[in-house]
Amino acid sequence: MDLNQILFGVYPYIAMSVLVVGSVLRFDREQYTWRTGSSQLLRRRQLVAGSVLFHLGVLAIFAGHLVGLLTPIAVFDALGVSHAFKQMLAVVAGGSAGAVMLVGGLLLLHRRLFDPRIRATSSFGDSAILIILLTQLCLGLLTIPQSLLHRDGHEMVKFMSWAQGIFTFRADAASLLADVHWVFKMHVVLGLTILLVFPFSRLVHMLSAPVWYLGRRGWQLVRTRRGMPVPRRSARLAHGRTVVRPAVRPGGGRPEAAE
Repeated sequence: MDLNQILFGVYPYIAMSVLVVGSVLRFDREQYTWRTGSSQLLRRRQLVAGSVLFHLGVLAIFAGHLVGLLTPIAVFDALGVSHAFKQMLAVVAGGSAGAVMLVGGLLLLHRRLFDPRIRATSSFGDSAILIILLTQLCLGLLTIPQSLLHRDGHEMVKFMSWAQGIFTFRADAASLLADVHWVFKMHVVLGLTILLVFPFSRLVHMLSAPVWYLGRRGWQLVRTRRGMPVPRRSARLAHGRTVVRPAVRPGGGRPEAAE
């Protein structure tokens, strides 16, 4: 078994298996860690700007990859969408979303690495996963010049056939990527690695959406002093003289007389 078969024929199944099993086990056994720690109180403005840009870019790129890679080629042919048009759409839309994500990611990374308070409260995994995502983004942007060399969409069809072949357990799926440019290969391998480390990072919050809050019944916590002992020396000034209120002893004894 050659390296190409291992990376693009075996590794995808390992990464996806760890993704599914690891996420289920973590949710079942470590629900308290199923979150992303917020540092908004430490530096809010840069977090809001960076987070909005970063997540908008991520959502657009994720949707583009999901639809572009897993939609059967026959569907695009039936809709009259040519491979050349789809290739240019991927370059323009993906490049724009990537630029937005890059700006947001750099803001978040600068904030996490160069703010002493945030750096002190961040774990190694918090910074590492952000660096990995930005590296993957840069590799994706580097594929744009190569994609422009194949405007007919022929190279893009290889990746569509490979991704769909993996999900349909096609034995020769890895051979489809044997002759593609190395930057594409690195982009795919790092993408699979992100799936591999997904259950062990803060990325698991992507699988949670607090939609159950919409149907939750409202409630209000009310604290009462009923049944609580009154302080023994609760006094107030009235008519020019001090009046001491009777105090009820905790044991229910006789109250003290007022002065």
